[in-house]
Amino acid sequence: MTDTLLTTDIAGLPLVHRGKVRETYRVDDAHLLLVATDRLSAFDVVFEQPIPDKGAVLTRLSAWWFEQLAPLGRSHFVSADPAALPPAARTPELAARSMLVRRADRVDAECVVRGYLAGSGWAEYRKGGRVVGHALPAGLREADRLPEPIFTPSTKAEVGHDENITREQLADLVGADLARQLEERSIALYVEGARRAEAVGLILADTKFEFGFIDGELAVIDEVLTPDSSRFWDAERYVPGSSPASFDKQFVRDFVSASGWDKEPPAPMLPDEVIAGTRDRYVAAYERLTGRSW
Repeated sequence: MTDTLLTTDIAGLPLVHRGKVRETYRVDDAHLLLVATDRLSAFDVVFEQPIPDKGAVLTRLSAWWFEQLAPLGRSHFVSADPAALPPAARTPELAARSMLVRRADRVDAECVVRGYLAGSGWAEYRKGGRVVGHALPAGLREADRLPEPIFTPSTKAEVGHDENITREQLADLVGADLARQLEERSIALYVEGARRAEAVGLILADTKFEFGFIDGELAVIDEVLTPDSSRFWDAERYVPGSSPASFDKQFVRDFVSASGWDKEPPAPMLPDEVIAGTRDRYVAAYERLTGRSW
């Protein structure tokens, strides 16, 4: 399968939200349909060119992870089986990218867990030896493994950039008890994800989760442990002291950063080799993690 889908319009299903990558439709009072398009967002700007198969990878990998992580607590996942989808979503272009989920009351926070020193965490550490309120040992290098995973939440911005906040600020935002639950669930999900990734030669450097309430119970929602929400490295190529190659859109970020783009719309056009290379990284992550051939 090599296909692209930039936007959707599903007859008979009201559109609830069109995000940077996903589009959400109302199925009934209790259920939503999430459709992952092939749009690419980097530095909070959506590119005009799609990444072939990206949406299908995100959907299938999330569905696989939701099933693997079910013992750790509730999620919004119902099914990604085309037969379980609304009839209008069973077309070849939609079925592989669509997921039936329970409607949830979203918690307005991004729950980030970092097991390694990378990205914005590395940049902050270099300035003051801390990452979002966590004091870390001196002398760490870029991509070093942290003594233990740290929870570094952020705001959930509808427009613009999410902003990192401390655990204390999260408690002020959502309440101390819920903040504790979010941290405990996020760390547990990260640890299990990292364990499963390690078993297939991958390092889960960091990731983010989102949560909501379903029937009064805290549930993980949106996507989980995909290349869009996580930083995966190849364990065989991992060398601390530099930025390891990753199975995500970092390939695109590196290209557009080197091009001199100011990170303001419109996004620059991507060469065919960058588009193909990005697709290959997403597919490789899916195959390595699930053990299934694309």
